[in-house]
Amino acid sequence: LQHLRFLPTPTLKPLPNGTPVFGTVATDHMLEVDFRGGMWQTPKIRPLEELRVHPMSKVFHYCPTVIEGLKAFRGVDGRIRLFRPEMSAARLLASTRRAALPDFCPVQLEHMIARLISEEKAWIPKGDDTALYIRPFIMGTDANLGVGALHEAKLVVVCSPVGAYYADGWKAVKLHADPSFTRATPGGVGAYKMGCNYAPTLKLIKEAASFGCHQSLWLYGEEQLITEAGTSNLFLYWRNKKDELELITPPVTDGLILPGVTRDSILTLAKEWSEFKVTERYPTMAELREAAKEKRIIEFFGSGTAAVVFPCERIVYSDKNGSEPINIDIPQQTDGIPLYKRIYDTITGIQYGKIDRPEWVRIVD
Repeated sequence: LQHLRFLPTPTLKPLPNGTPVFGTVATDHMLEVDFRGGMWQTPKIRPLEELRVHPMSKVFHYCPTVIEGLKAFRGVDGRIRLFRPEMSAARLLASTRRAALPDFCPVQLEHMIARLISEEKAWIPKGDDTALYIRPFIMGTDANLGVGALHEAKLVVVCSPVGAYYADGWKAVKLHADPSFTRATPGGVGAYKMGCNYAPTLKLIKEAASFGCHQSLWLYGEEQLITEAGTSNLFLYWRNKKDELELITPPVTDGLILPGVTRDSILTLAKEWSEFKVTERYPTMAELREAAKEKRIIEFFGSGTAAVVFPCERIVYSDKNGSEPINIDIPQQTDGIPLYKRIYDTITGIQYGKIDRPEWVRIVD
């Protein structure tokens, strides 16, 4: 870390007017570290530019690439905060090991990201729902078409000023559930942020749009376990058959679910509030349909780094090929503050320094 080099760009780009569409504008600099000869080379923060990667690199042919996502926030006190960066670094390391990419020190990566953010402070927007999105990724760069062990890799971190993930703000989303498609299987890589997880979902985004939906609701197995919403963890808030208020989210114990940082934060807060039962298990599509018919569903929402939380208003369920899809409407609370909004206000309150929770933030000087 003491050898980290900063190579400033000779010409700074003009800062954007307003907040760009999510993930479309990059800042002036990036972090880049190469792995070769059995060790990580000198890390550099240097001007953002195209990467030079050999066309025979394994990343282009066999997809050994892993990603991460976290944010830096400009607080109400003007200070810059990273939200739970140690969890993101640890998750990237877990993904790296699953992809047989070279190990790294997560603490050192966290420090290098903080240094990059310190250099890019001017790019961090001011105002609610804004942040600097940080995307670390690691890819195998061996120029070798053989399927085998990786000996060379590249770690890069890029940053992008962002506003709300959904341009419509708090407008609830619609999800399309089709049991003929599966996002992940036990023993696979669904619990890791690997590039190979995302490419197969792109077609399903188009299919969801054809049903008037924003994303897919992923189901698994004959029981049609409800697993994730798009690229997000999900939560069902309902009255169960014992007439208990209960918040349910799928477990992270069998490899189907990505262990989200926001998911973990929601579970921690919900257990601290002690106002309703908190359960980690898979709800099923049959349970959801029955609960909707009996009007026991209170809220159904997704969570993730990009959007924090987002409510769902309808699930379009394609039960069988060629059959008419079934609409499952989720009630939208009009009296009082919905649970998802309370969660959003609490987490963003911590991120922007309105609520003090020092163990969940890292101040960047």
